[in-house]
Amino acid sequence: MSLGKAARNLTRPLRGVLRCPALNRSYATAAAAARSVLEQELDTIRAAGTWKAERVIISKQGPHINVDGSRGSMLNFCANNYLGLSSHPEVVQAGIDALKSYGAGLSSVRFICGTQDLHKNLEQKLAEFHEREDCILYASCFDANAGLFEVLLGPDDAVLSDELNHASIIDGIRLCRAKRMRYKHMDLGDLENKLKEAQSSRMRLVVTDGVFSMDGDVAPLQGICDLAENYGAMVFIDECHATGFLGERGRGTDELLGVMDRVHIVNSTLGKALGGAAGGYTVGPKPLIDLLRQRSRPYLFSNSLPPPVVGCATKAVELLLASNEIAQSMTAKTMRFRNKMTEAGFTIAGSAHPICPVMLGDAKLASLMSDDMLKLGVYVIGFSYPVVPKGKARIRVQISAAHTNEDIDRCVDAFIQTGRKHGVVS
Repeated sequence: MSLGKAARNLTRPLRGVLRCPALNRSYATAAAAARSVLEQELDTIRAAGTWKAERVIISKQGPHINVDGSRGSMLNFCANNYLGLSSHPEVVQAGIDALKSYGAGLSSVRFICGTQDLHKNLEQKLAEFHEREDCILYASCFDANAGLFEVLLGPDDAVLSDELNHASIIDGIRLCRAKRMRYKHMDLGDLENKLKEAQSSRMRLVVTDGVFSMDGDVAPLQGICDLAENYGAMVFIDECHATGFLGERGRGTDELLGVMDRVHIVNSTLGKALGGAAGGYTVGPKPLIDLLRQRSRPYLFSNSLPPPVVGCATKAVELLLASNEIAQSMTAKTMRFRNKMTEAGFTIAGSAHPICPVMLGDAKLASLMSDDMLKLGVYVIGFSYPVVPKGKARIRVQISAAHTNEDIDRCVDAFIQTGRKHGVVS
């Protein structure tokens, strides 16, 4: 009997099973039941007023954008484009040059045939920028957080994590086998208690966001580092909302608070202040970076960052290495918005960070006010559960170095008009 005939004989029973009416009905019933469950869940989200609609932008990213269905240019106050580099002409041109010279992508992971001199050059510049020994690139900072803890920590270790750390940190810690301990948000007393409990562990790692993105509050790194040194722990910070603009030279929270030499590992992103395209990275001791290249699953099993993205990010880092002028422009603009909003009667969370959460409490109110702001030509978004805790809904405003004082004043005026309409301010 030929091989082809034997294969046909083997598949005949399977065809009969697939044509069985009872099985087809069972499949259809299961699919319908699943669809019903999904629709009910979606209806629950809509009824709670927490539905997250995606507005469609039909222009490049910047302080002024065009939104599908809206007339004219809108003021944009909700992008992570802190330094205005997403559409900076030199950054854009660097991406074009990389596309022409290196192509659209690598079609490979790094260790097979996906490492270009572009990638090594960016890693070197990021290590220099953060004043660390080495750097490894990822497709996103979510991947960097997902790939770190599983490699670094084992069952004999302990990880101590702020309870309000970013979801990517939480997910990354879940993947490791270390003893997991959460301490109360920015509570040094509770952290010390947890460190005492973890003294029998081989290694202890304190994990915190440098800046907590929903509230714009800055982690007490000086106190954290003091405790870490007293109890023999290492310190990790996620700097996605600090890299490029916090600190005198824009190096981040550790520079701002004078602890660059006391923080051991830094994860951050290329997708916010550093050009805003995509990508994340880890900087730290060279043995750690070498081990991540060998064992970090998101690095080993994800395609290399595309050359245009690497080119854009490299230029952004070069601009910051050459001058701190852009980073220094943030403080005055941030305080202008915060002070004017506070004077108008709004509650603004956080401290002197360009993330300025306008606290409203009610999810539907945050959604309605953001829609009304859009009608006034100001693009902002309401945040509610599950992105923030229930009862903590807000409109998160983000100041950019590209905003002018006139832009900021116009945004404040729109908030006052909308706030009066909804009874938030008088």
